[in-house]
Amino acid sequence: MRQRGLQVLIALDQVFNTIMGNGFADETLSARAFRNSTKTNTWNNARKVIDAIFFFQKNHCEIAHKREVDRAQLPPEYRELAEKRELI
Repeated sequence: MRQRGLQVLIALDQVFNTIMGNGFADETLSARAFRNSTKTNTWNNARKVIDAIFFFQKNHCEIAHKREVDRAQLPPEYRELAEKRELI
């Protein structure tokens, strides 16, 4: 049940990110804030605010971005397929 709740929160985060415009549908706001933090002060400030909200995880936005790049958010079956495709 806890895992389902976490998945729902992540899905809502992704929807909010997409509604804001120019966000990727499968990207969390935290990952987007880190990705864009070097481009504008607005995103750099957003990253700082999000990192402060998630104070219990140091560098939350950077970790979220790394998880996106590593495809860690994908279900195990999709991760396996993605890894196999990279080997080809």
